[in-house]
Amino acid sequence: MTLGFSGNLPPHIRQRGADETDSRRPPYPSLPDPLEIAVYDNHAHLEFSDGENPMDYGTHLERAGSVGVAGVIQVGTDVETSRWSAELAQSDPRVLAAVAIHPNEAPKLAELGTLGESMEEIDQLASSPRVVAVGETGLDFFRTPQALQKFQKESFIAHIEIAKRHGLALQIHDRDAHQAVVDILLECGAPEPTVFHCFSGDAELAHILAKNGWFASFSGTITFKSSVKLREALRIIPASQILIETDTPFLTPEPHRGKPNSPYMIPLTLRSMASTLDVGERRLSEQIATNTKQVYGSFEDKPESS
Repeated sequence: MTLGFSGNLPPHIRQRGADETDSRRPPYPSLPDPLEIAVYDNHAHLEFSDGENPMDYGTHLERAGSVGVAGVIQVGTDVETSRWSAELAQSDPRVLAAVAIHPNEAPKLAELGTLGESMEEIDQLASSPRVVAVGETGLDFFRTPQALQKFQKESFIAHIEIAKRHGLALQIHDRDAHQAVVDILLECGAPEPTVFHCFSGDAELAHILAKNGWFASFSGTITFKSSVKLREALRIIPASQILIETDTPFLTPEPHRGKPNSPYMIPLTLRSMASTLDVGERRLSEQIATNTKQVYGSFEDKPESS
């Protein structure tokens, strides 16, 4: 599927939180010191407008590049943002895309009777140039009542099949649903590779990922003082199964928690992870860059639309 990039942001999610002109919107943090070895942001939502001085996707990417973040996996959460993500990836060599229906959207679409139609569109988008993953999909039992969780499970299974059919990675959203996610992956057969986006588990889940060869992508939450279990999990997961992300515009790392996030904040999270693992920043950067290319391939090798 060939797409022409318009650059227009989906209107219903253009802003996050307060109005763009609201003086209460916090400013973006200053640039951190750059990394010596370039890495990649495994998961970002560049379609969001946030902060006191909102940035477009180009500014996000330029700032990221200036601190050693060479590329971004731009992630869709519905048909509209998935289409935008695929279009952006085809227009910018610094971007690869993931497409999916977010687990919190699946019950809404099911009740409208349009989930099947939406999944067909995701299946079509999955064949687009520079779409390298199906995600974010999975289970979220935090916001979805038990009566509607069956729709999330049906959607998750359908996404797994799409990923395997197209030979793409799977990016999982897992919130308060660790065991259910693992059960479905084992029952259906997890795509190769499978990534737990914004890993939120403990040592037990870390051992499961290590055993099955699944990847854990860590966000700014690992820098939080309260995230003791996350740091314990990081020490358990093999270095060859670690990725890093921002989940822009969410989950900004310390010392800027509460401010809007951007891919250029990756160095702060990476340095925190290196400290937890007691390894050098350069060594961890090299490992994460290698892992990212193993999961998604090289950004440079993926064809762009003509």
